Amino acid sequence: MLFDTHVHLNADQFQEDVEEVIKRAQEAGVSKMVVVGFDRPTISRAMELVEAYDELYAAVGWHPVDAIDMTDEDLNWIEQLAAHPKVVAIGEMGLDYHWDKSPRDIQKDVFRRQIRLAKKVKLPIVIHNREATQDIVDILKEEDAGEVGGIMHCFSGSAETALECVKMNFYISLGGPVTFKNAKKPKEVAAAVPLEKLLIETDCPYLAPHPYRGKRNEPSYVKLVAEEIASLKNLSYEEVASATMENANKLFQLD
Repeated sequence: MLFDTHVHLNADQFQEDVEEVIKRAQEAGVSKMVVVGFDRPTISRAMELVEAYDELYAAVGWHPVDAIDMTDEDLNWIEQLAAHPKVVAIGEMGLDYHWDKSPRDIQKDVFRRQIRLAKKVKLPIVIHNREATQDIVDILKEEDAGEVGGIMHCFSGSAETALECVKMNFYISLGGPVTFKNAKKPKEVAAAVPLEKLLIETDCPYLAPHPYRGKRNEPSYVKLVAEEIASLKNLSYEEVASATMENANKLFQLD
């Protein structure tokens, strides 16, 4: 069985057929998924979904692109939601230097405040990183984020950085890009990171794996990610599926 650790079934792209998408995931062997909320509307929708479907869990946090919009009230709301039995992580949070909606100093402040909140409520964190690797690593160290640990979501950095994050008590999560023929870095990361520190995800509806690249991604495709990692590590698909399920259950304190 598979655990897709990062889905956006709360996105508009799934508004019409979320039930069918979840059913296809189950048929493909995906028994658990974490729906990630990152602002008011997506968090609200994530909570609706996890209350409606047994196999769904939620991560709640504030996206760095929208850091400038986060209020104290929003952070208090996230803290309240953290007590919900199906909320398993805080995030996604982090830094995004690709888009310039939120100034970097505000992004860093919002990132630090969410790490501190996660430590307070004793939940792992989900890290979004775009073109900000060194600053993210520095902040994780400065805030002692390894105390709660978490996930480097859809990791796109080097194998060297991945291993540095593993030392800080983080799991490395790989998605669709590891299946792309020209994706040198994710393949190197898959080979280098010990299986007991790897997770799999789709980040659906984004980043669909080969051969669906460019189409709407969905959780059933996480099987293709597991198969590619198995190939890169010279392991069986079953070994990768079993280990990544065990890793996710351990991190999210399930079972």
